Amino acid sequence: MATGNQIEPATKFEQTLRASAQMPGVRINREAFLRRELKRFCSDDQIARAIATTPAEAGVPLNVADQIANSVIKYETGKVTTISAVAGIPGGFAAFGTVPADIAQYYGHLLRVVQKVAYIYSWPDLFDDDGDGMDSATESMLTLFIGVMFGVNAAQAGVAQVSALIAKQVAKKLPQQALTKGTIYPIVKKVATVLGVQMTKQIFAKSAAKIVPLVGAVVSGSLTFATFMPMSKRLQKHLASLSLTKPSHASNSQTVDPTLITD
Repeated sequence: MATGNQIEPATKFEQTLRASAQMPGVRINREAFLRRELKRFCSDDQIARAIATTPAEAGVPLNVADQIANSVIKYETGKVTTISAVAGIPGGFAAFGTVPADIAQYYGHLLRVVQKVAYIYSWPDLFDDDGDGMDSATESMLTLFIGVMFGVNAAQAGVAQVSALIAKQVAKKLPQQALTKGTIYPIVKKVATVLGVQMTKQIFAKSAAKIVPLVGAVVSGSLTFATFMPMSKRLQKHLASLSLTKPSHASNSQTVDPTLITD
């Protein structure tokens, strides 16, 4: 338990996650994203089915999902690199005095890539359409996703378990009970603590340049580029391997015209 001015590592991470999720432009509209990314590869009917169910259930091949995820990661990496040194964040951060603006911004871009990669690999909507804040299940799920990005083994196990639950139940939303009170919740708390410790050592230091230690002095943008893409790729690889990308009936679904697939 935190005493005096001492804040628990998990609390530090949770504060950062909440602050970052409130930043303008962080939340990704799942329907608009899937419609925009799939239009090069799929018919209107298939896109509609992907939105109503999942890309996998709509018969979108895994190599198409991989191609879209690669494009998303490149785009978000370039975007976060160009603005990594910006300290001013519009509105709403007075309540998060313990969260440096540049750190919240970095995590905001992590959340953007998390959502995009999750949606193309057939995860349900992570945020309520009409909610201003995150519910507990969403916060837990995002914690696990970011844990995967940072290479936390427990997070990989937690994400795999949630994926299996969603696939088994053919659910269109996150398993609230498991993520907030049930079997996954202890994993979430462990991951939040690990991430909080890393932030205490590396992120809550003098600058965002200490997110990951590198030899020599490098500018913030270069460091951001060097860390953001590998972390995003780690999440992509893990999500692409999970059961949500392989529903049992996917083989009977309509497939994408292979002539539309490049690289």
